[in-house]
Amino acid sequence: MSVNKHLPHVYVLPEDDANRQLATGFRLDPLLDYWKMRILGEAGGWKKVVDIFVKDHVPEMDRWGTRLMVLLIDFDRQEDRLNTVKAAIPERLKERVFVLGAWNEPEKLKPVFGPYEKIGSQLAKDCREGTETTWSHDLLRHNAGELARLREQVRPFLFADR
Repeated sequence: MSVNKHLPHVYVLPEDDANRQLATGFRLDPLLDYWKMRILGEAGGWKKVVDIFVKDHVPEMDRWGTRLMVLLIDFDRQEDRLNTVKAAIPERLKERVFVLGAWNEPEKLKPVFGPYEKIGSQLAKDCREGTETTWSHDLLRHNAGELARLREQVRPFLFADR
C-alpha cells in the first residue's frame, strides 16, 4: 500500500543510504501516520537529488497539489548549498519543498546519537513535540528555517489523531 496522493503526504528523496536510514527512523516514529510518508530510493549525491527532483518530481508535484517534498542531503560544510539547491526549485513549488540534512555528513551524528534510525526517531519526536533536542545539535541546527516551515505543514497530518 502506498500514500494516498489525493490527501496530504510527504515524499523524501535521500542523497545516500545514511540519509535514507535517517528518514526510515523518522518514519518509524510510533505516533506518525506511516502511510502519509514515502521514502524514495537513494539518489547518489546531492546534485543527483536536485536532478532527479527537477526531472521526475516537479511534474508530479504539479499534478499532486497535496504533495510535500523533502530533499535530504549532506551539506558538506558548504554555506551556499541550501541556496544552490533552492535555486533549482520552481517558484510555484517553493512552499512545498524542504531541503534538510547534516551540516557535514550524517556519519558525524552517529557517535553522538547512535544508529541512524534512532537519530531519525529522535528527529521525528522533536518534530512532533515542537522541541529541538536533537535538531539543535551543531550538525543539524542550520536546518532551523526549513524545519520550522516543514513542521508547520506536516504536523497537522503526519501526527494527527495520535
